[in-house]
Amino acid sequence: MRIVRFAVKGKVRFGRLDGDVIHGFKGSPFAHFKSPGGSFPLDGIRYRLDEVKLLAPCVPSKIVCLGLNYRAHAEETRLPIPTVPLIFLKPSTAVVGPEDKIVLPRDAKRVDYEGEMAVVMGKIAKDVFEGEARGYVLGYTCFNDVSDRHAQRDDGQWTRAKGYDTFAPTGPCIETDIAPDDLKLETYLNGELKQSARTSDLIFGVSKLVSFISGVMTLLPGDVIATGTPSGIGPLNAGDVVEVRIEGIGALRNYVTRQG
Repeated sequence: MRIVRFAVKGKVRFGRLDGDVIHGFKGSPFAHFKSPGGSFPLDGIRYRLDEVKLLAPCVPSKIVCLGLNYRAHAEETRLPIPTVPLIFLKPSTAVVGPEDKIVLPRDAKRVDYEGEMAVVMGKIAKDVFEGEARGYVLGYTCFNDVSDRHAQRDDGQWTRAKGYDTFAPTGPCIETDIAPDDLKLETYLNGELKQSARTSDLIFGVSKLVSFISGVMTLLPGDVIATGTPSGIGPLNAGDVVEVRIEGIGALRNYVTRQG
């Protein structure tokens, strides 16, 4: 099932995307989620995809990101392979949806794309055992961990570099009926392939991440875990079009502009 969040006639709704038709939900899927594979009540209203505005598919209280979770990316950055998941946070205010703009800060010198698979939590998770972790996951989506490299270098930590408004494109949907363990992930810049990997190359997989992170902080429904980026990161410039594609999920496309 592909769950989308969308705006239509001044209202924000959730629904199930089937081809070019959205079947509206009664309320939020997070209010009805109990376990993977469950159904969600429909309101009987159908919408054409071309008459709505797709939004980021969730509104997370926080985005928990992973650094250096693909071996090739760690080698690319010449940093040691982590022995435990290297986590950091992005604010919810960084989230934008499909077809939205990524706004480069006025004085930024280099801002990079980082295509990633993201996990969307379906219910509250705290101190979850690894073997039970998938039962807390609603589904999976595409994510772009946009990063200001000079701020990252100058600050010695990543909050400013990763936390600018628009630096967390998410979407276009939450795919609930997919195994996340071996999916092709690709990032395209202006139609040119820049990143290509399989999620089987993750150092720490989904179950490990949910268990580890929930042992540090409580994960809430709608929270996002961005699982890390493969090798091939590179700079964005005003006028660029960047697209993250994940097998079985879809494509997240965004347009790059500069502040001011």
